[in-house]
Amino acid sequence: MPYILGSIHILIALFFAVHAMRTGRQMYWLLILFSFPLLGSAVYFFAEYLPSSKVERGVKQVSSIALTLLDPTRELREARQAFDLTPTVQNRMRLAAALDGAGEYNEAVVQFDACLSGPFANDPEVCFGAAKAKIHNKQPHLATELLLDIRQKQATFRPEELSLLLAQSYAESQDNSNAGVEFAKAAEKFGSAETRVRYALWAASTGDIQTAKNLKTSLEKDWQHWNKHTRGLYKALFNELDAALANPP
Repeated sequence: MPYILGSIHILIALFFAVHAMRTGRQMYWLLILFSFPLLGSAVYFFAEYLPSSKVERGVKQVSSIALTLLDPTRELREARQAFDLTPTVQNRMRLAAALDGAGEYNEAVVQFDACLSGPFANDPEVCFGAAKAKIHNKQPHLATELLLDIRQKQATFRPEELSLLLAQSYAESQDNSNAGVEFAKAAEKFGSAETRVRYALWAASTGDIQTAKNLKTSLEKDWQHWNKHTRGLYKALFNELDAALANPP
């Protein structure tokens, strides 16, 4: 019996170790997991795995949407107040992100560029936020440079999100060749529903209907196994994909 329990502990630790590597977590987690399989697995579950789970993200997403609907300017208003009171780099980053979220893309780029000119110029969070704002502000080439620089220097930083944003920046630059390669790599490596839907939407927009349909077929198979909550998270994206396939370019 002790042998069986010990094997289970190792298998659980191995599961979390694979999750840590696939999601770009710090390498010290591997040492913790294999040095203390039971305790390490418990700590990893509550510190890393649960907060990044679909359920947790779904709750945060719903809460965020509800707050935005009730008071759409709240975050921007509070971010401005915080920056006016204490103009730190962190508060400037918050203001830049709030501006981007509010659709004030030009000012968001200005604030992110100010962050990039200081001591946080190589911070991946700053560069990632700046790249997103530049895409929104019709500056995809500048966004591509930032994203490629992050990948070169911080290969484990938000790998799936970075890959999707890079694919989007290529698409916005009309570089469909690199966009297709990046979308395909992301779908193959990560395989999440969102990644495949984004890939399918892009494929449909470029007239690659067969690729879009193939992706939709694989997504529909997953849909059959999802619970009501998970379906709710992706329903809007699925509807968007259905509309894109019903009205090809």
